[in-house]
Amino acid sequence: MPLAYWCILIAAFLPVVFAGIAKAGGSRFNNRRPREWLAAQAGWRQRANWAQQNGFEAFPPFAAAVLTAQQLDAGQGVVNALALAFVLLRVLYGALYIADRHLLRSLAWLGATGCTVALFLVAAF
Repeated sequence: MPLAYWCILIAAFLPVVFAGIAKAGGSRFNNRRPREWLAAQAGWRQRANWAQQNGFEAFPPFAAAVLTAQQLDAGQGVVNALALAFVLLRVLYGALYIADRHLLRSLAWLGATGCTVALFLVAAF
């Protein structure tokens, strides 16, 4: 199975990782109402939750881009490199979000989004 497909799997579960970070060690965490509890958090826990939410937003276009590039026989090496870059940039994005490094976080977001666009472009040409 190509590396790009493994990257889809990893990207699908990155939001879960950030949710776990937001919840880890939290006082009075209520698993009966986790969304309510997360919405009431502040600081780094709140930012980890926001990274989770953004991860769910970024995933569908990325997965579609990889599958499109694969279906249209784009170069496997390029597809793998772009998919891996996306995953690494999304991990960096989440870490920077939690650390409250907003400018660098935005650059990581832009890079990951650029990878998604590039996957569609290599499929088109």
